[in-house]
Amino acid sequence: KELLLKVKNIELLMGRKSHFSGRYEPRIIDIDIIYYENFVINHEPELVVPHPRMEQRRFVLEPLSQLAPDKKHPLKNKTSKQLLNECPDQHFVIRL
Repeated sequence: KELLLKVKNIELLMGRKSHFSGRYEPRIIDIDIIYYENFVINHEPELVVPHPRMEQRRFVLEPLSQLAPDKKHPLKNKTSKQLLNECPDQHFVIRL
């Protein structure tokens, strides 16, 4: 939870509003904790690690598979590269 508090503080310092409306809306910054070593953490709703929807999001898996292609998901037992290859999200991800 200490890491989550630090992440939330960074978001606030960068101008993110602290309210939650229950729906997705534009925000200046959004920092998600995808993995934390090989820990599985379930403190819903504020912290779930690994991120519960990461395997559905190409914008998460593209950079992750470049940085750590052999990193295994602790629950699915698949590498980042395998998750990317199976990802249903077909949006383009552009590396800047």
